[in-house]
Amino acid sequence: MTGLVLAGGESRRMGTDKAFLRVSGLPMVEHVIRTLRSVCEHVIVVTNSPEPYARYDVEVAGDAFNSRGALVGLYSGLLRSRSDRSLVVACDMPFLNAGLLSHMAGLAGDYDVVLPRVGDLIEPLHAVYSRELLPVIEDHLRRDKRRIRDILAGLRVRYIREDEIDLFDPARRSFLNLNTRKEYEEVTCSDLECRN
Repeated sequence: MTGLVLAGGESRRMGTDKAFLRVSGLPMVEHVIRTLRSVCEHVIVVTNSPEPYARYDVEVAGDAFNSRGALVGLYSGLLRSRSDRSLVVACDMPFLNAGLLSHMAGLAGDYDVVLPRVGDLIEPLHAVYSRELLPVIEDHLRRDKRRIRDILAGLRVRYIREDEIDLFDPARRSFLNLNTRKEYEEVTCSDLECRN
């Protein structure tokens, strides 16, 4: 399975490139890459700013569509993926759980998408996607429909239940993404080096 890290956001709410903010001494994206490497054979970072990722042993892919958003990143990553299925996460999720990701990867064979659901909330950037979805995603992008959840209708989706999540990550820290300076600073200093 290929691991895809979506790192194309502009980090406007954070005010700086959040992928390289430090958590427990390492850039957030480094935590993400390390965890994906423990589950996936190959890791691709999807970004239009490849230079900062040269220090990591990862493939870098730019956006394949002249548009912005997570769905464009998903499409671009799947287009470059070497696998039928890819684990897709965001660059600002430093507390990913390898056990949960492995569990999801193990369920992927019969589904187009595997993703966690907590109450009414789904986690589309902590999910497994089939490469066969490329035509579906391209159709949505060409019609300027750019939300990932819009592609789910009519697909074979396996939702990871809360009791399954709790076996691996009862605190559900896997889904914690740090989008704003306030969220970043609220992470306890035991997890975070509070730096600019």
